[in-house]
Amino acid sequence: MLPRERVIEVIRHRKPDHTPIYGWVGANLDKEISAAFGSVAAFEDKYEFDFAHLFGGPGTFPGEAVEKLRKDIGGPIDPLTSLDLPLSDPNNRAAYADIVNGIRHHKEQRGRFVYVQTPGIFEALNGIFGIENHLMCLAMYPDEIQEIYRRQAEWNRAFAMNCLDLGVDMVHVSDDWGSQSGLLFSPAFWRSHMFPNHKITADAVKKRGAFLSLHSDGNVNSVVDGIIELGYDVVHPWQESAGMSLREQKTRWSNRFVVMGGLDVQTTIGFGKLDFLKSEIARVFNIFKDGGLLFCTTHFVQNHCTIEELRFAYDLVYELARRG
Repeated sequence: MLPRERVIEVIRHRKPDHTPIYGWVGANLDKEISAAFGSVAAFEDKYEFDFAHLFGGPGTFPGEAVEKLRKDIGGPIDPLTSLDLPLSDPNNRAAYADIVNGIRHHKEQRGRFVYVQTPGIFEALNGIFGIENHLMCLAMYPDEIQEIYRRQAEWNRAFAMNCLDLGVDMVHVSDDWGSQSGLLFSPAFWRSHMFPNHKITADAVKKRGAFLSLHSDGNVNSVVDGIIELGYDVVHPWQESAGMSLREQKTRWSNRFVVMGGLDVQTTIGFGKLDFLKSEIARVFNIFKDGGLLFCTTHFVQNHCTIEELRFAYDLVYELARRG
């Protein structure tokens, strides 16, 4: 079974020949991994990663326009002034070069399943407002926020469609909604503002017959029903260190969506506790022994993780993935 086929079997709620594996390892450990293995790509090949996370494409707003506006107003951008910002052209094909190269390397040459990071709504606009100001704006500018979100959502849809045209297998929407104990805003606000704007991209992806995944750090337990209603096939990371339970997901929702995750970077890997690391990896594989998991880190492995510990973890992951 090819890696891509293996991942698709899991997303379609069938059990493949073994659990697909991956990890967000390169962002903080590129130099260390390259010194030990030759390159991050060589590390991915050694452990026979089944899927790949692609980055690239244009940003929503031209960076120079954002900086000019900040300079002109002499302070933070608010929703009223942000409506004057021009949007980037989502159809600028040259901006997708990294995605094209990633598809060639991972999908065409190695047979991997490829998914591409695309903007969400709340997280994407934190770059304009700053997260604390953004949260205040929700109460101060409700009408303007809805229009800003709509513009972002329409742009996101165009971006996602271009990525599907290039050949990605799954659109991965990144939108951090959670804190360690719950949403950053009320479930009612999520339903009135996040849901309809996520639906714009979600419906378009589903109409194309492609897969759809969501990334949200933190605890999103209160909106799981809405995530299901939107049609997300995969949810990353289902963060146990923020009060999310993998066993509960497996019991209650595994027939609706699968989890991409299992290796918690906040509590498990990178702390030199190898016995604990081993037991946690084994526990996760045991929960999903009959399928339903795309094994992955919950976020980027941090730079306090040694190469020895990373090797220890993925030696075990590789073994357990193929055991059952």
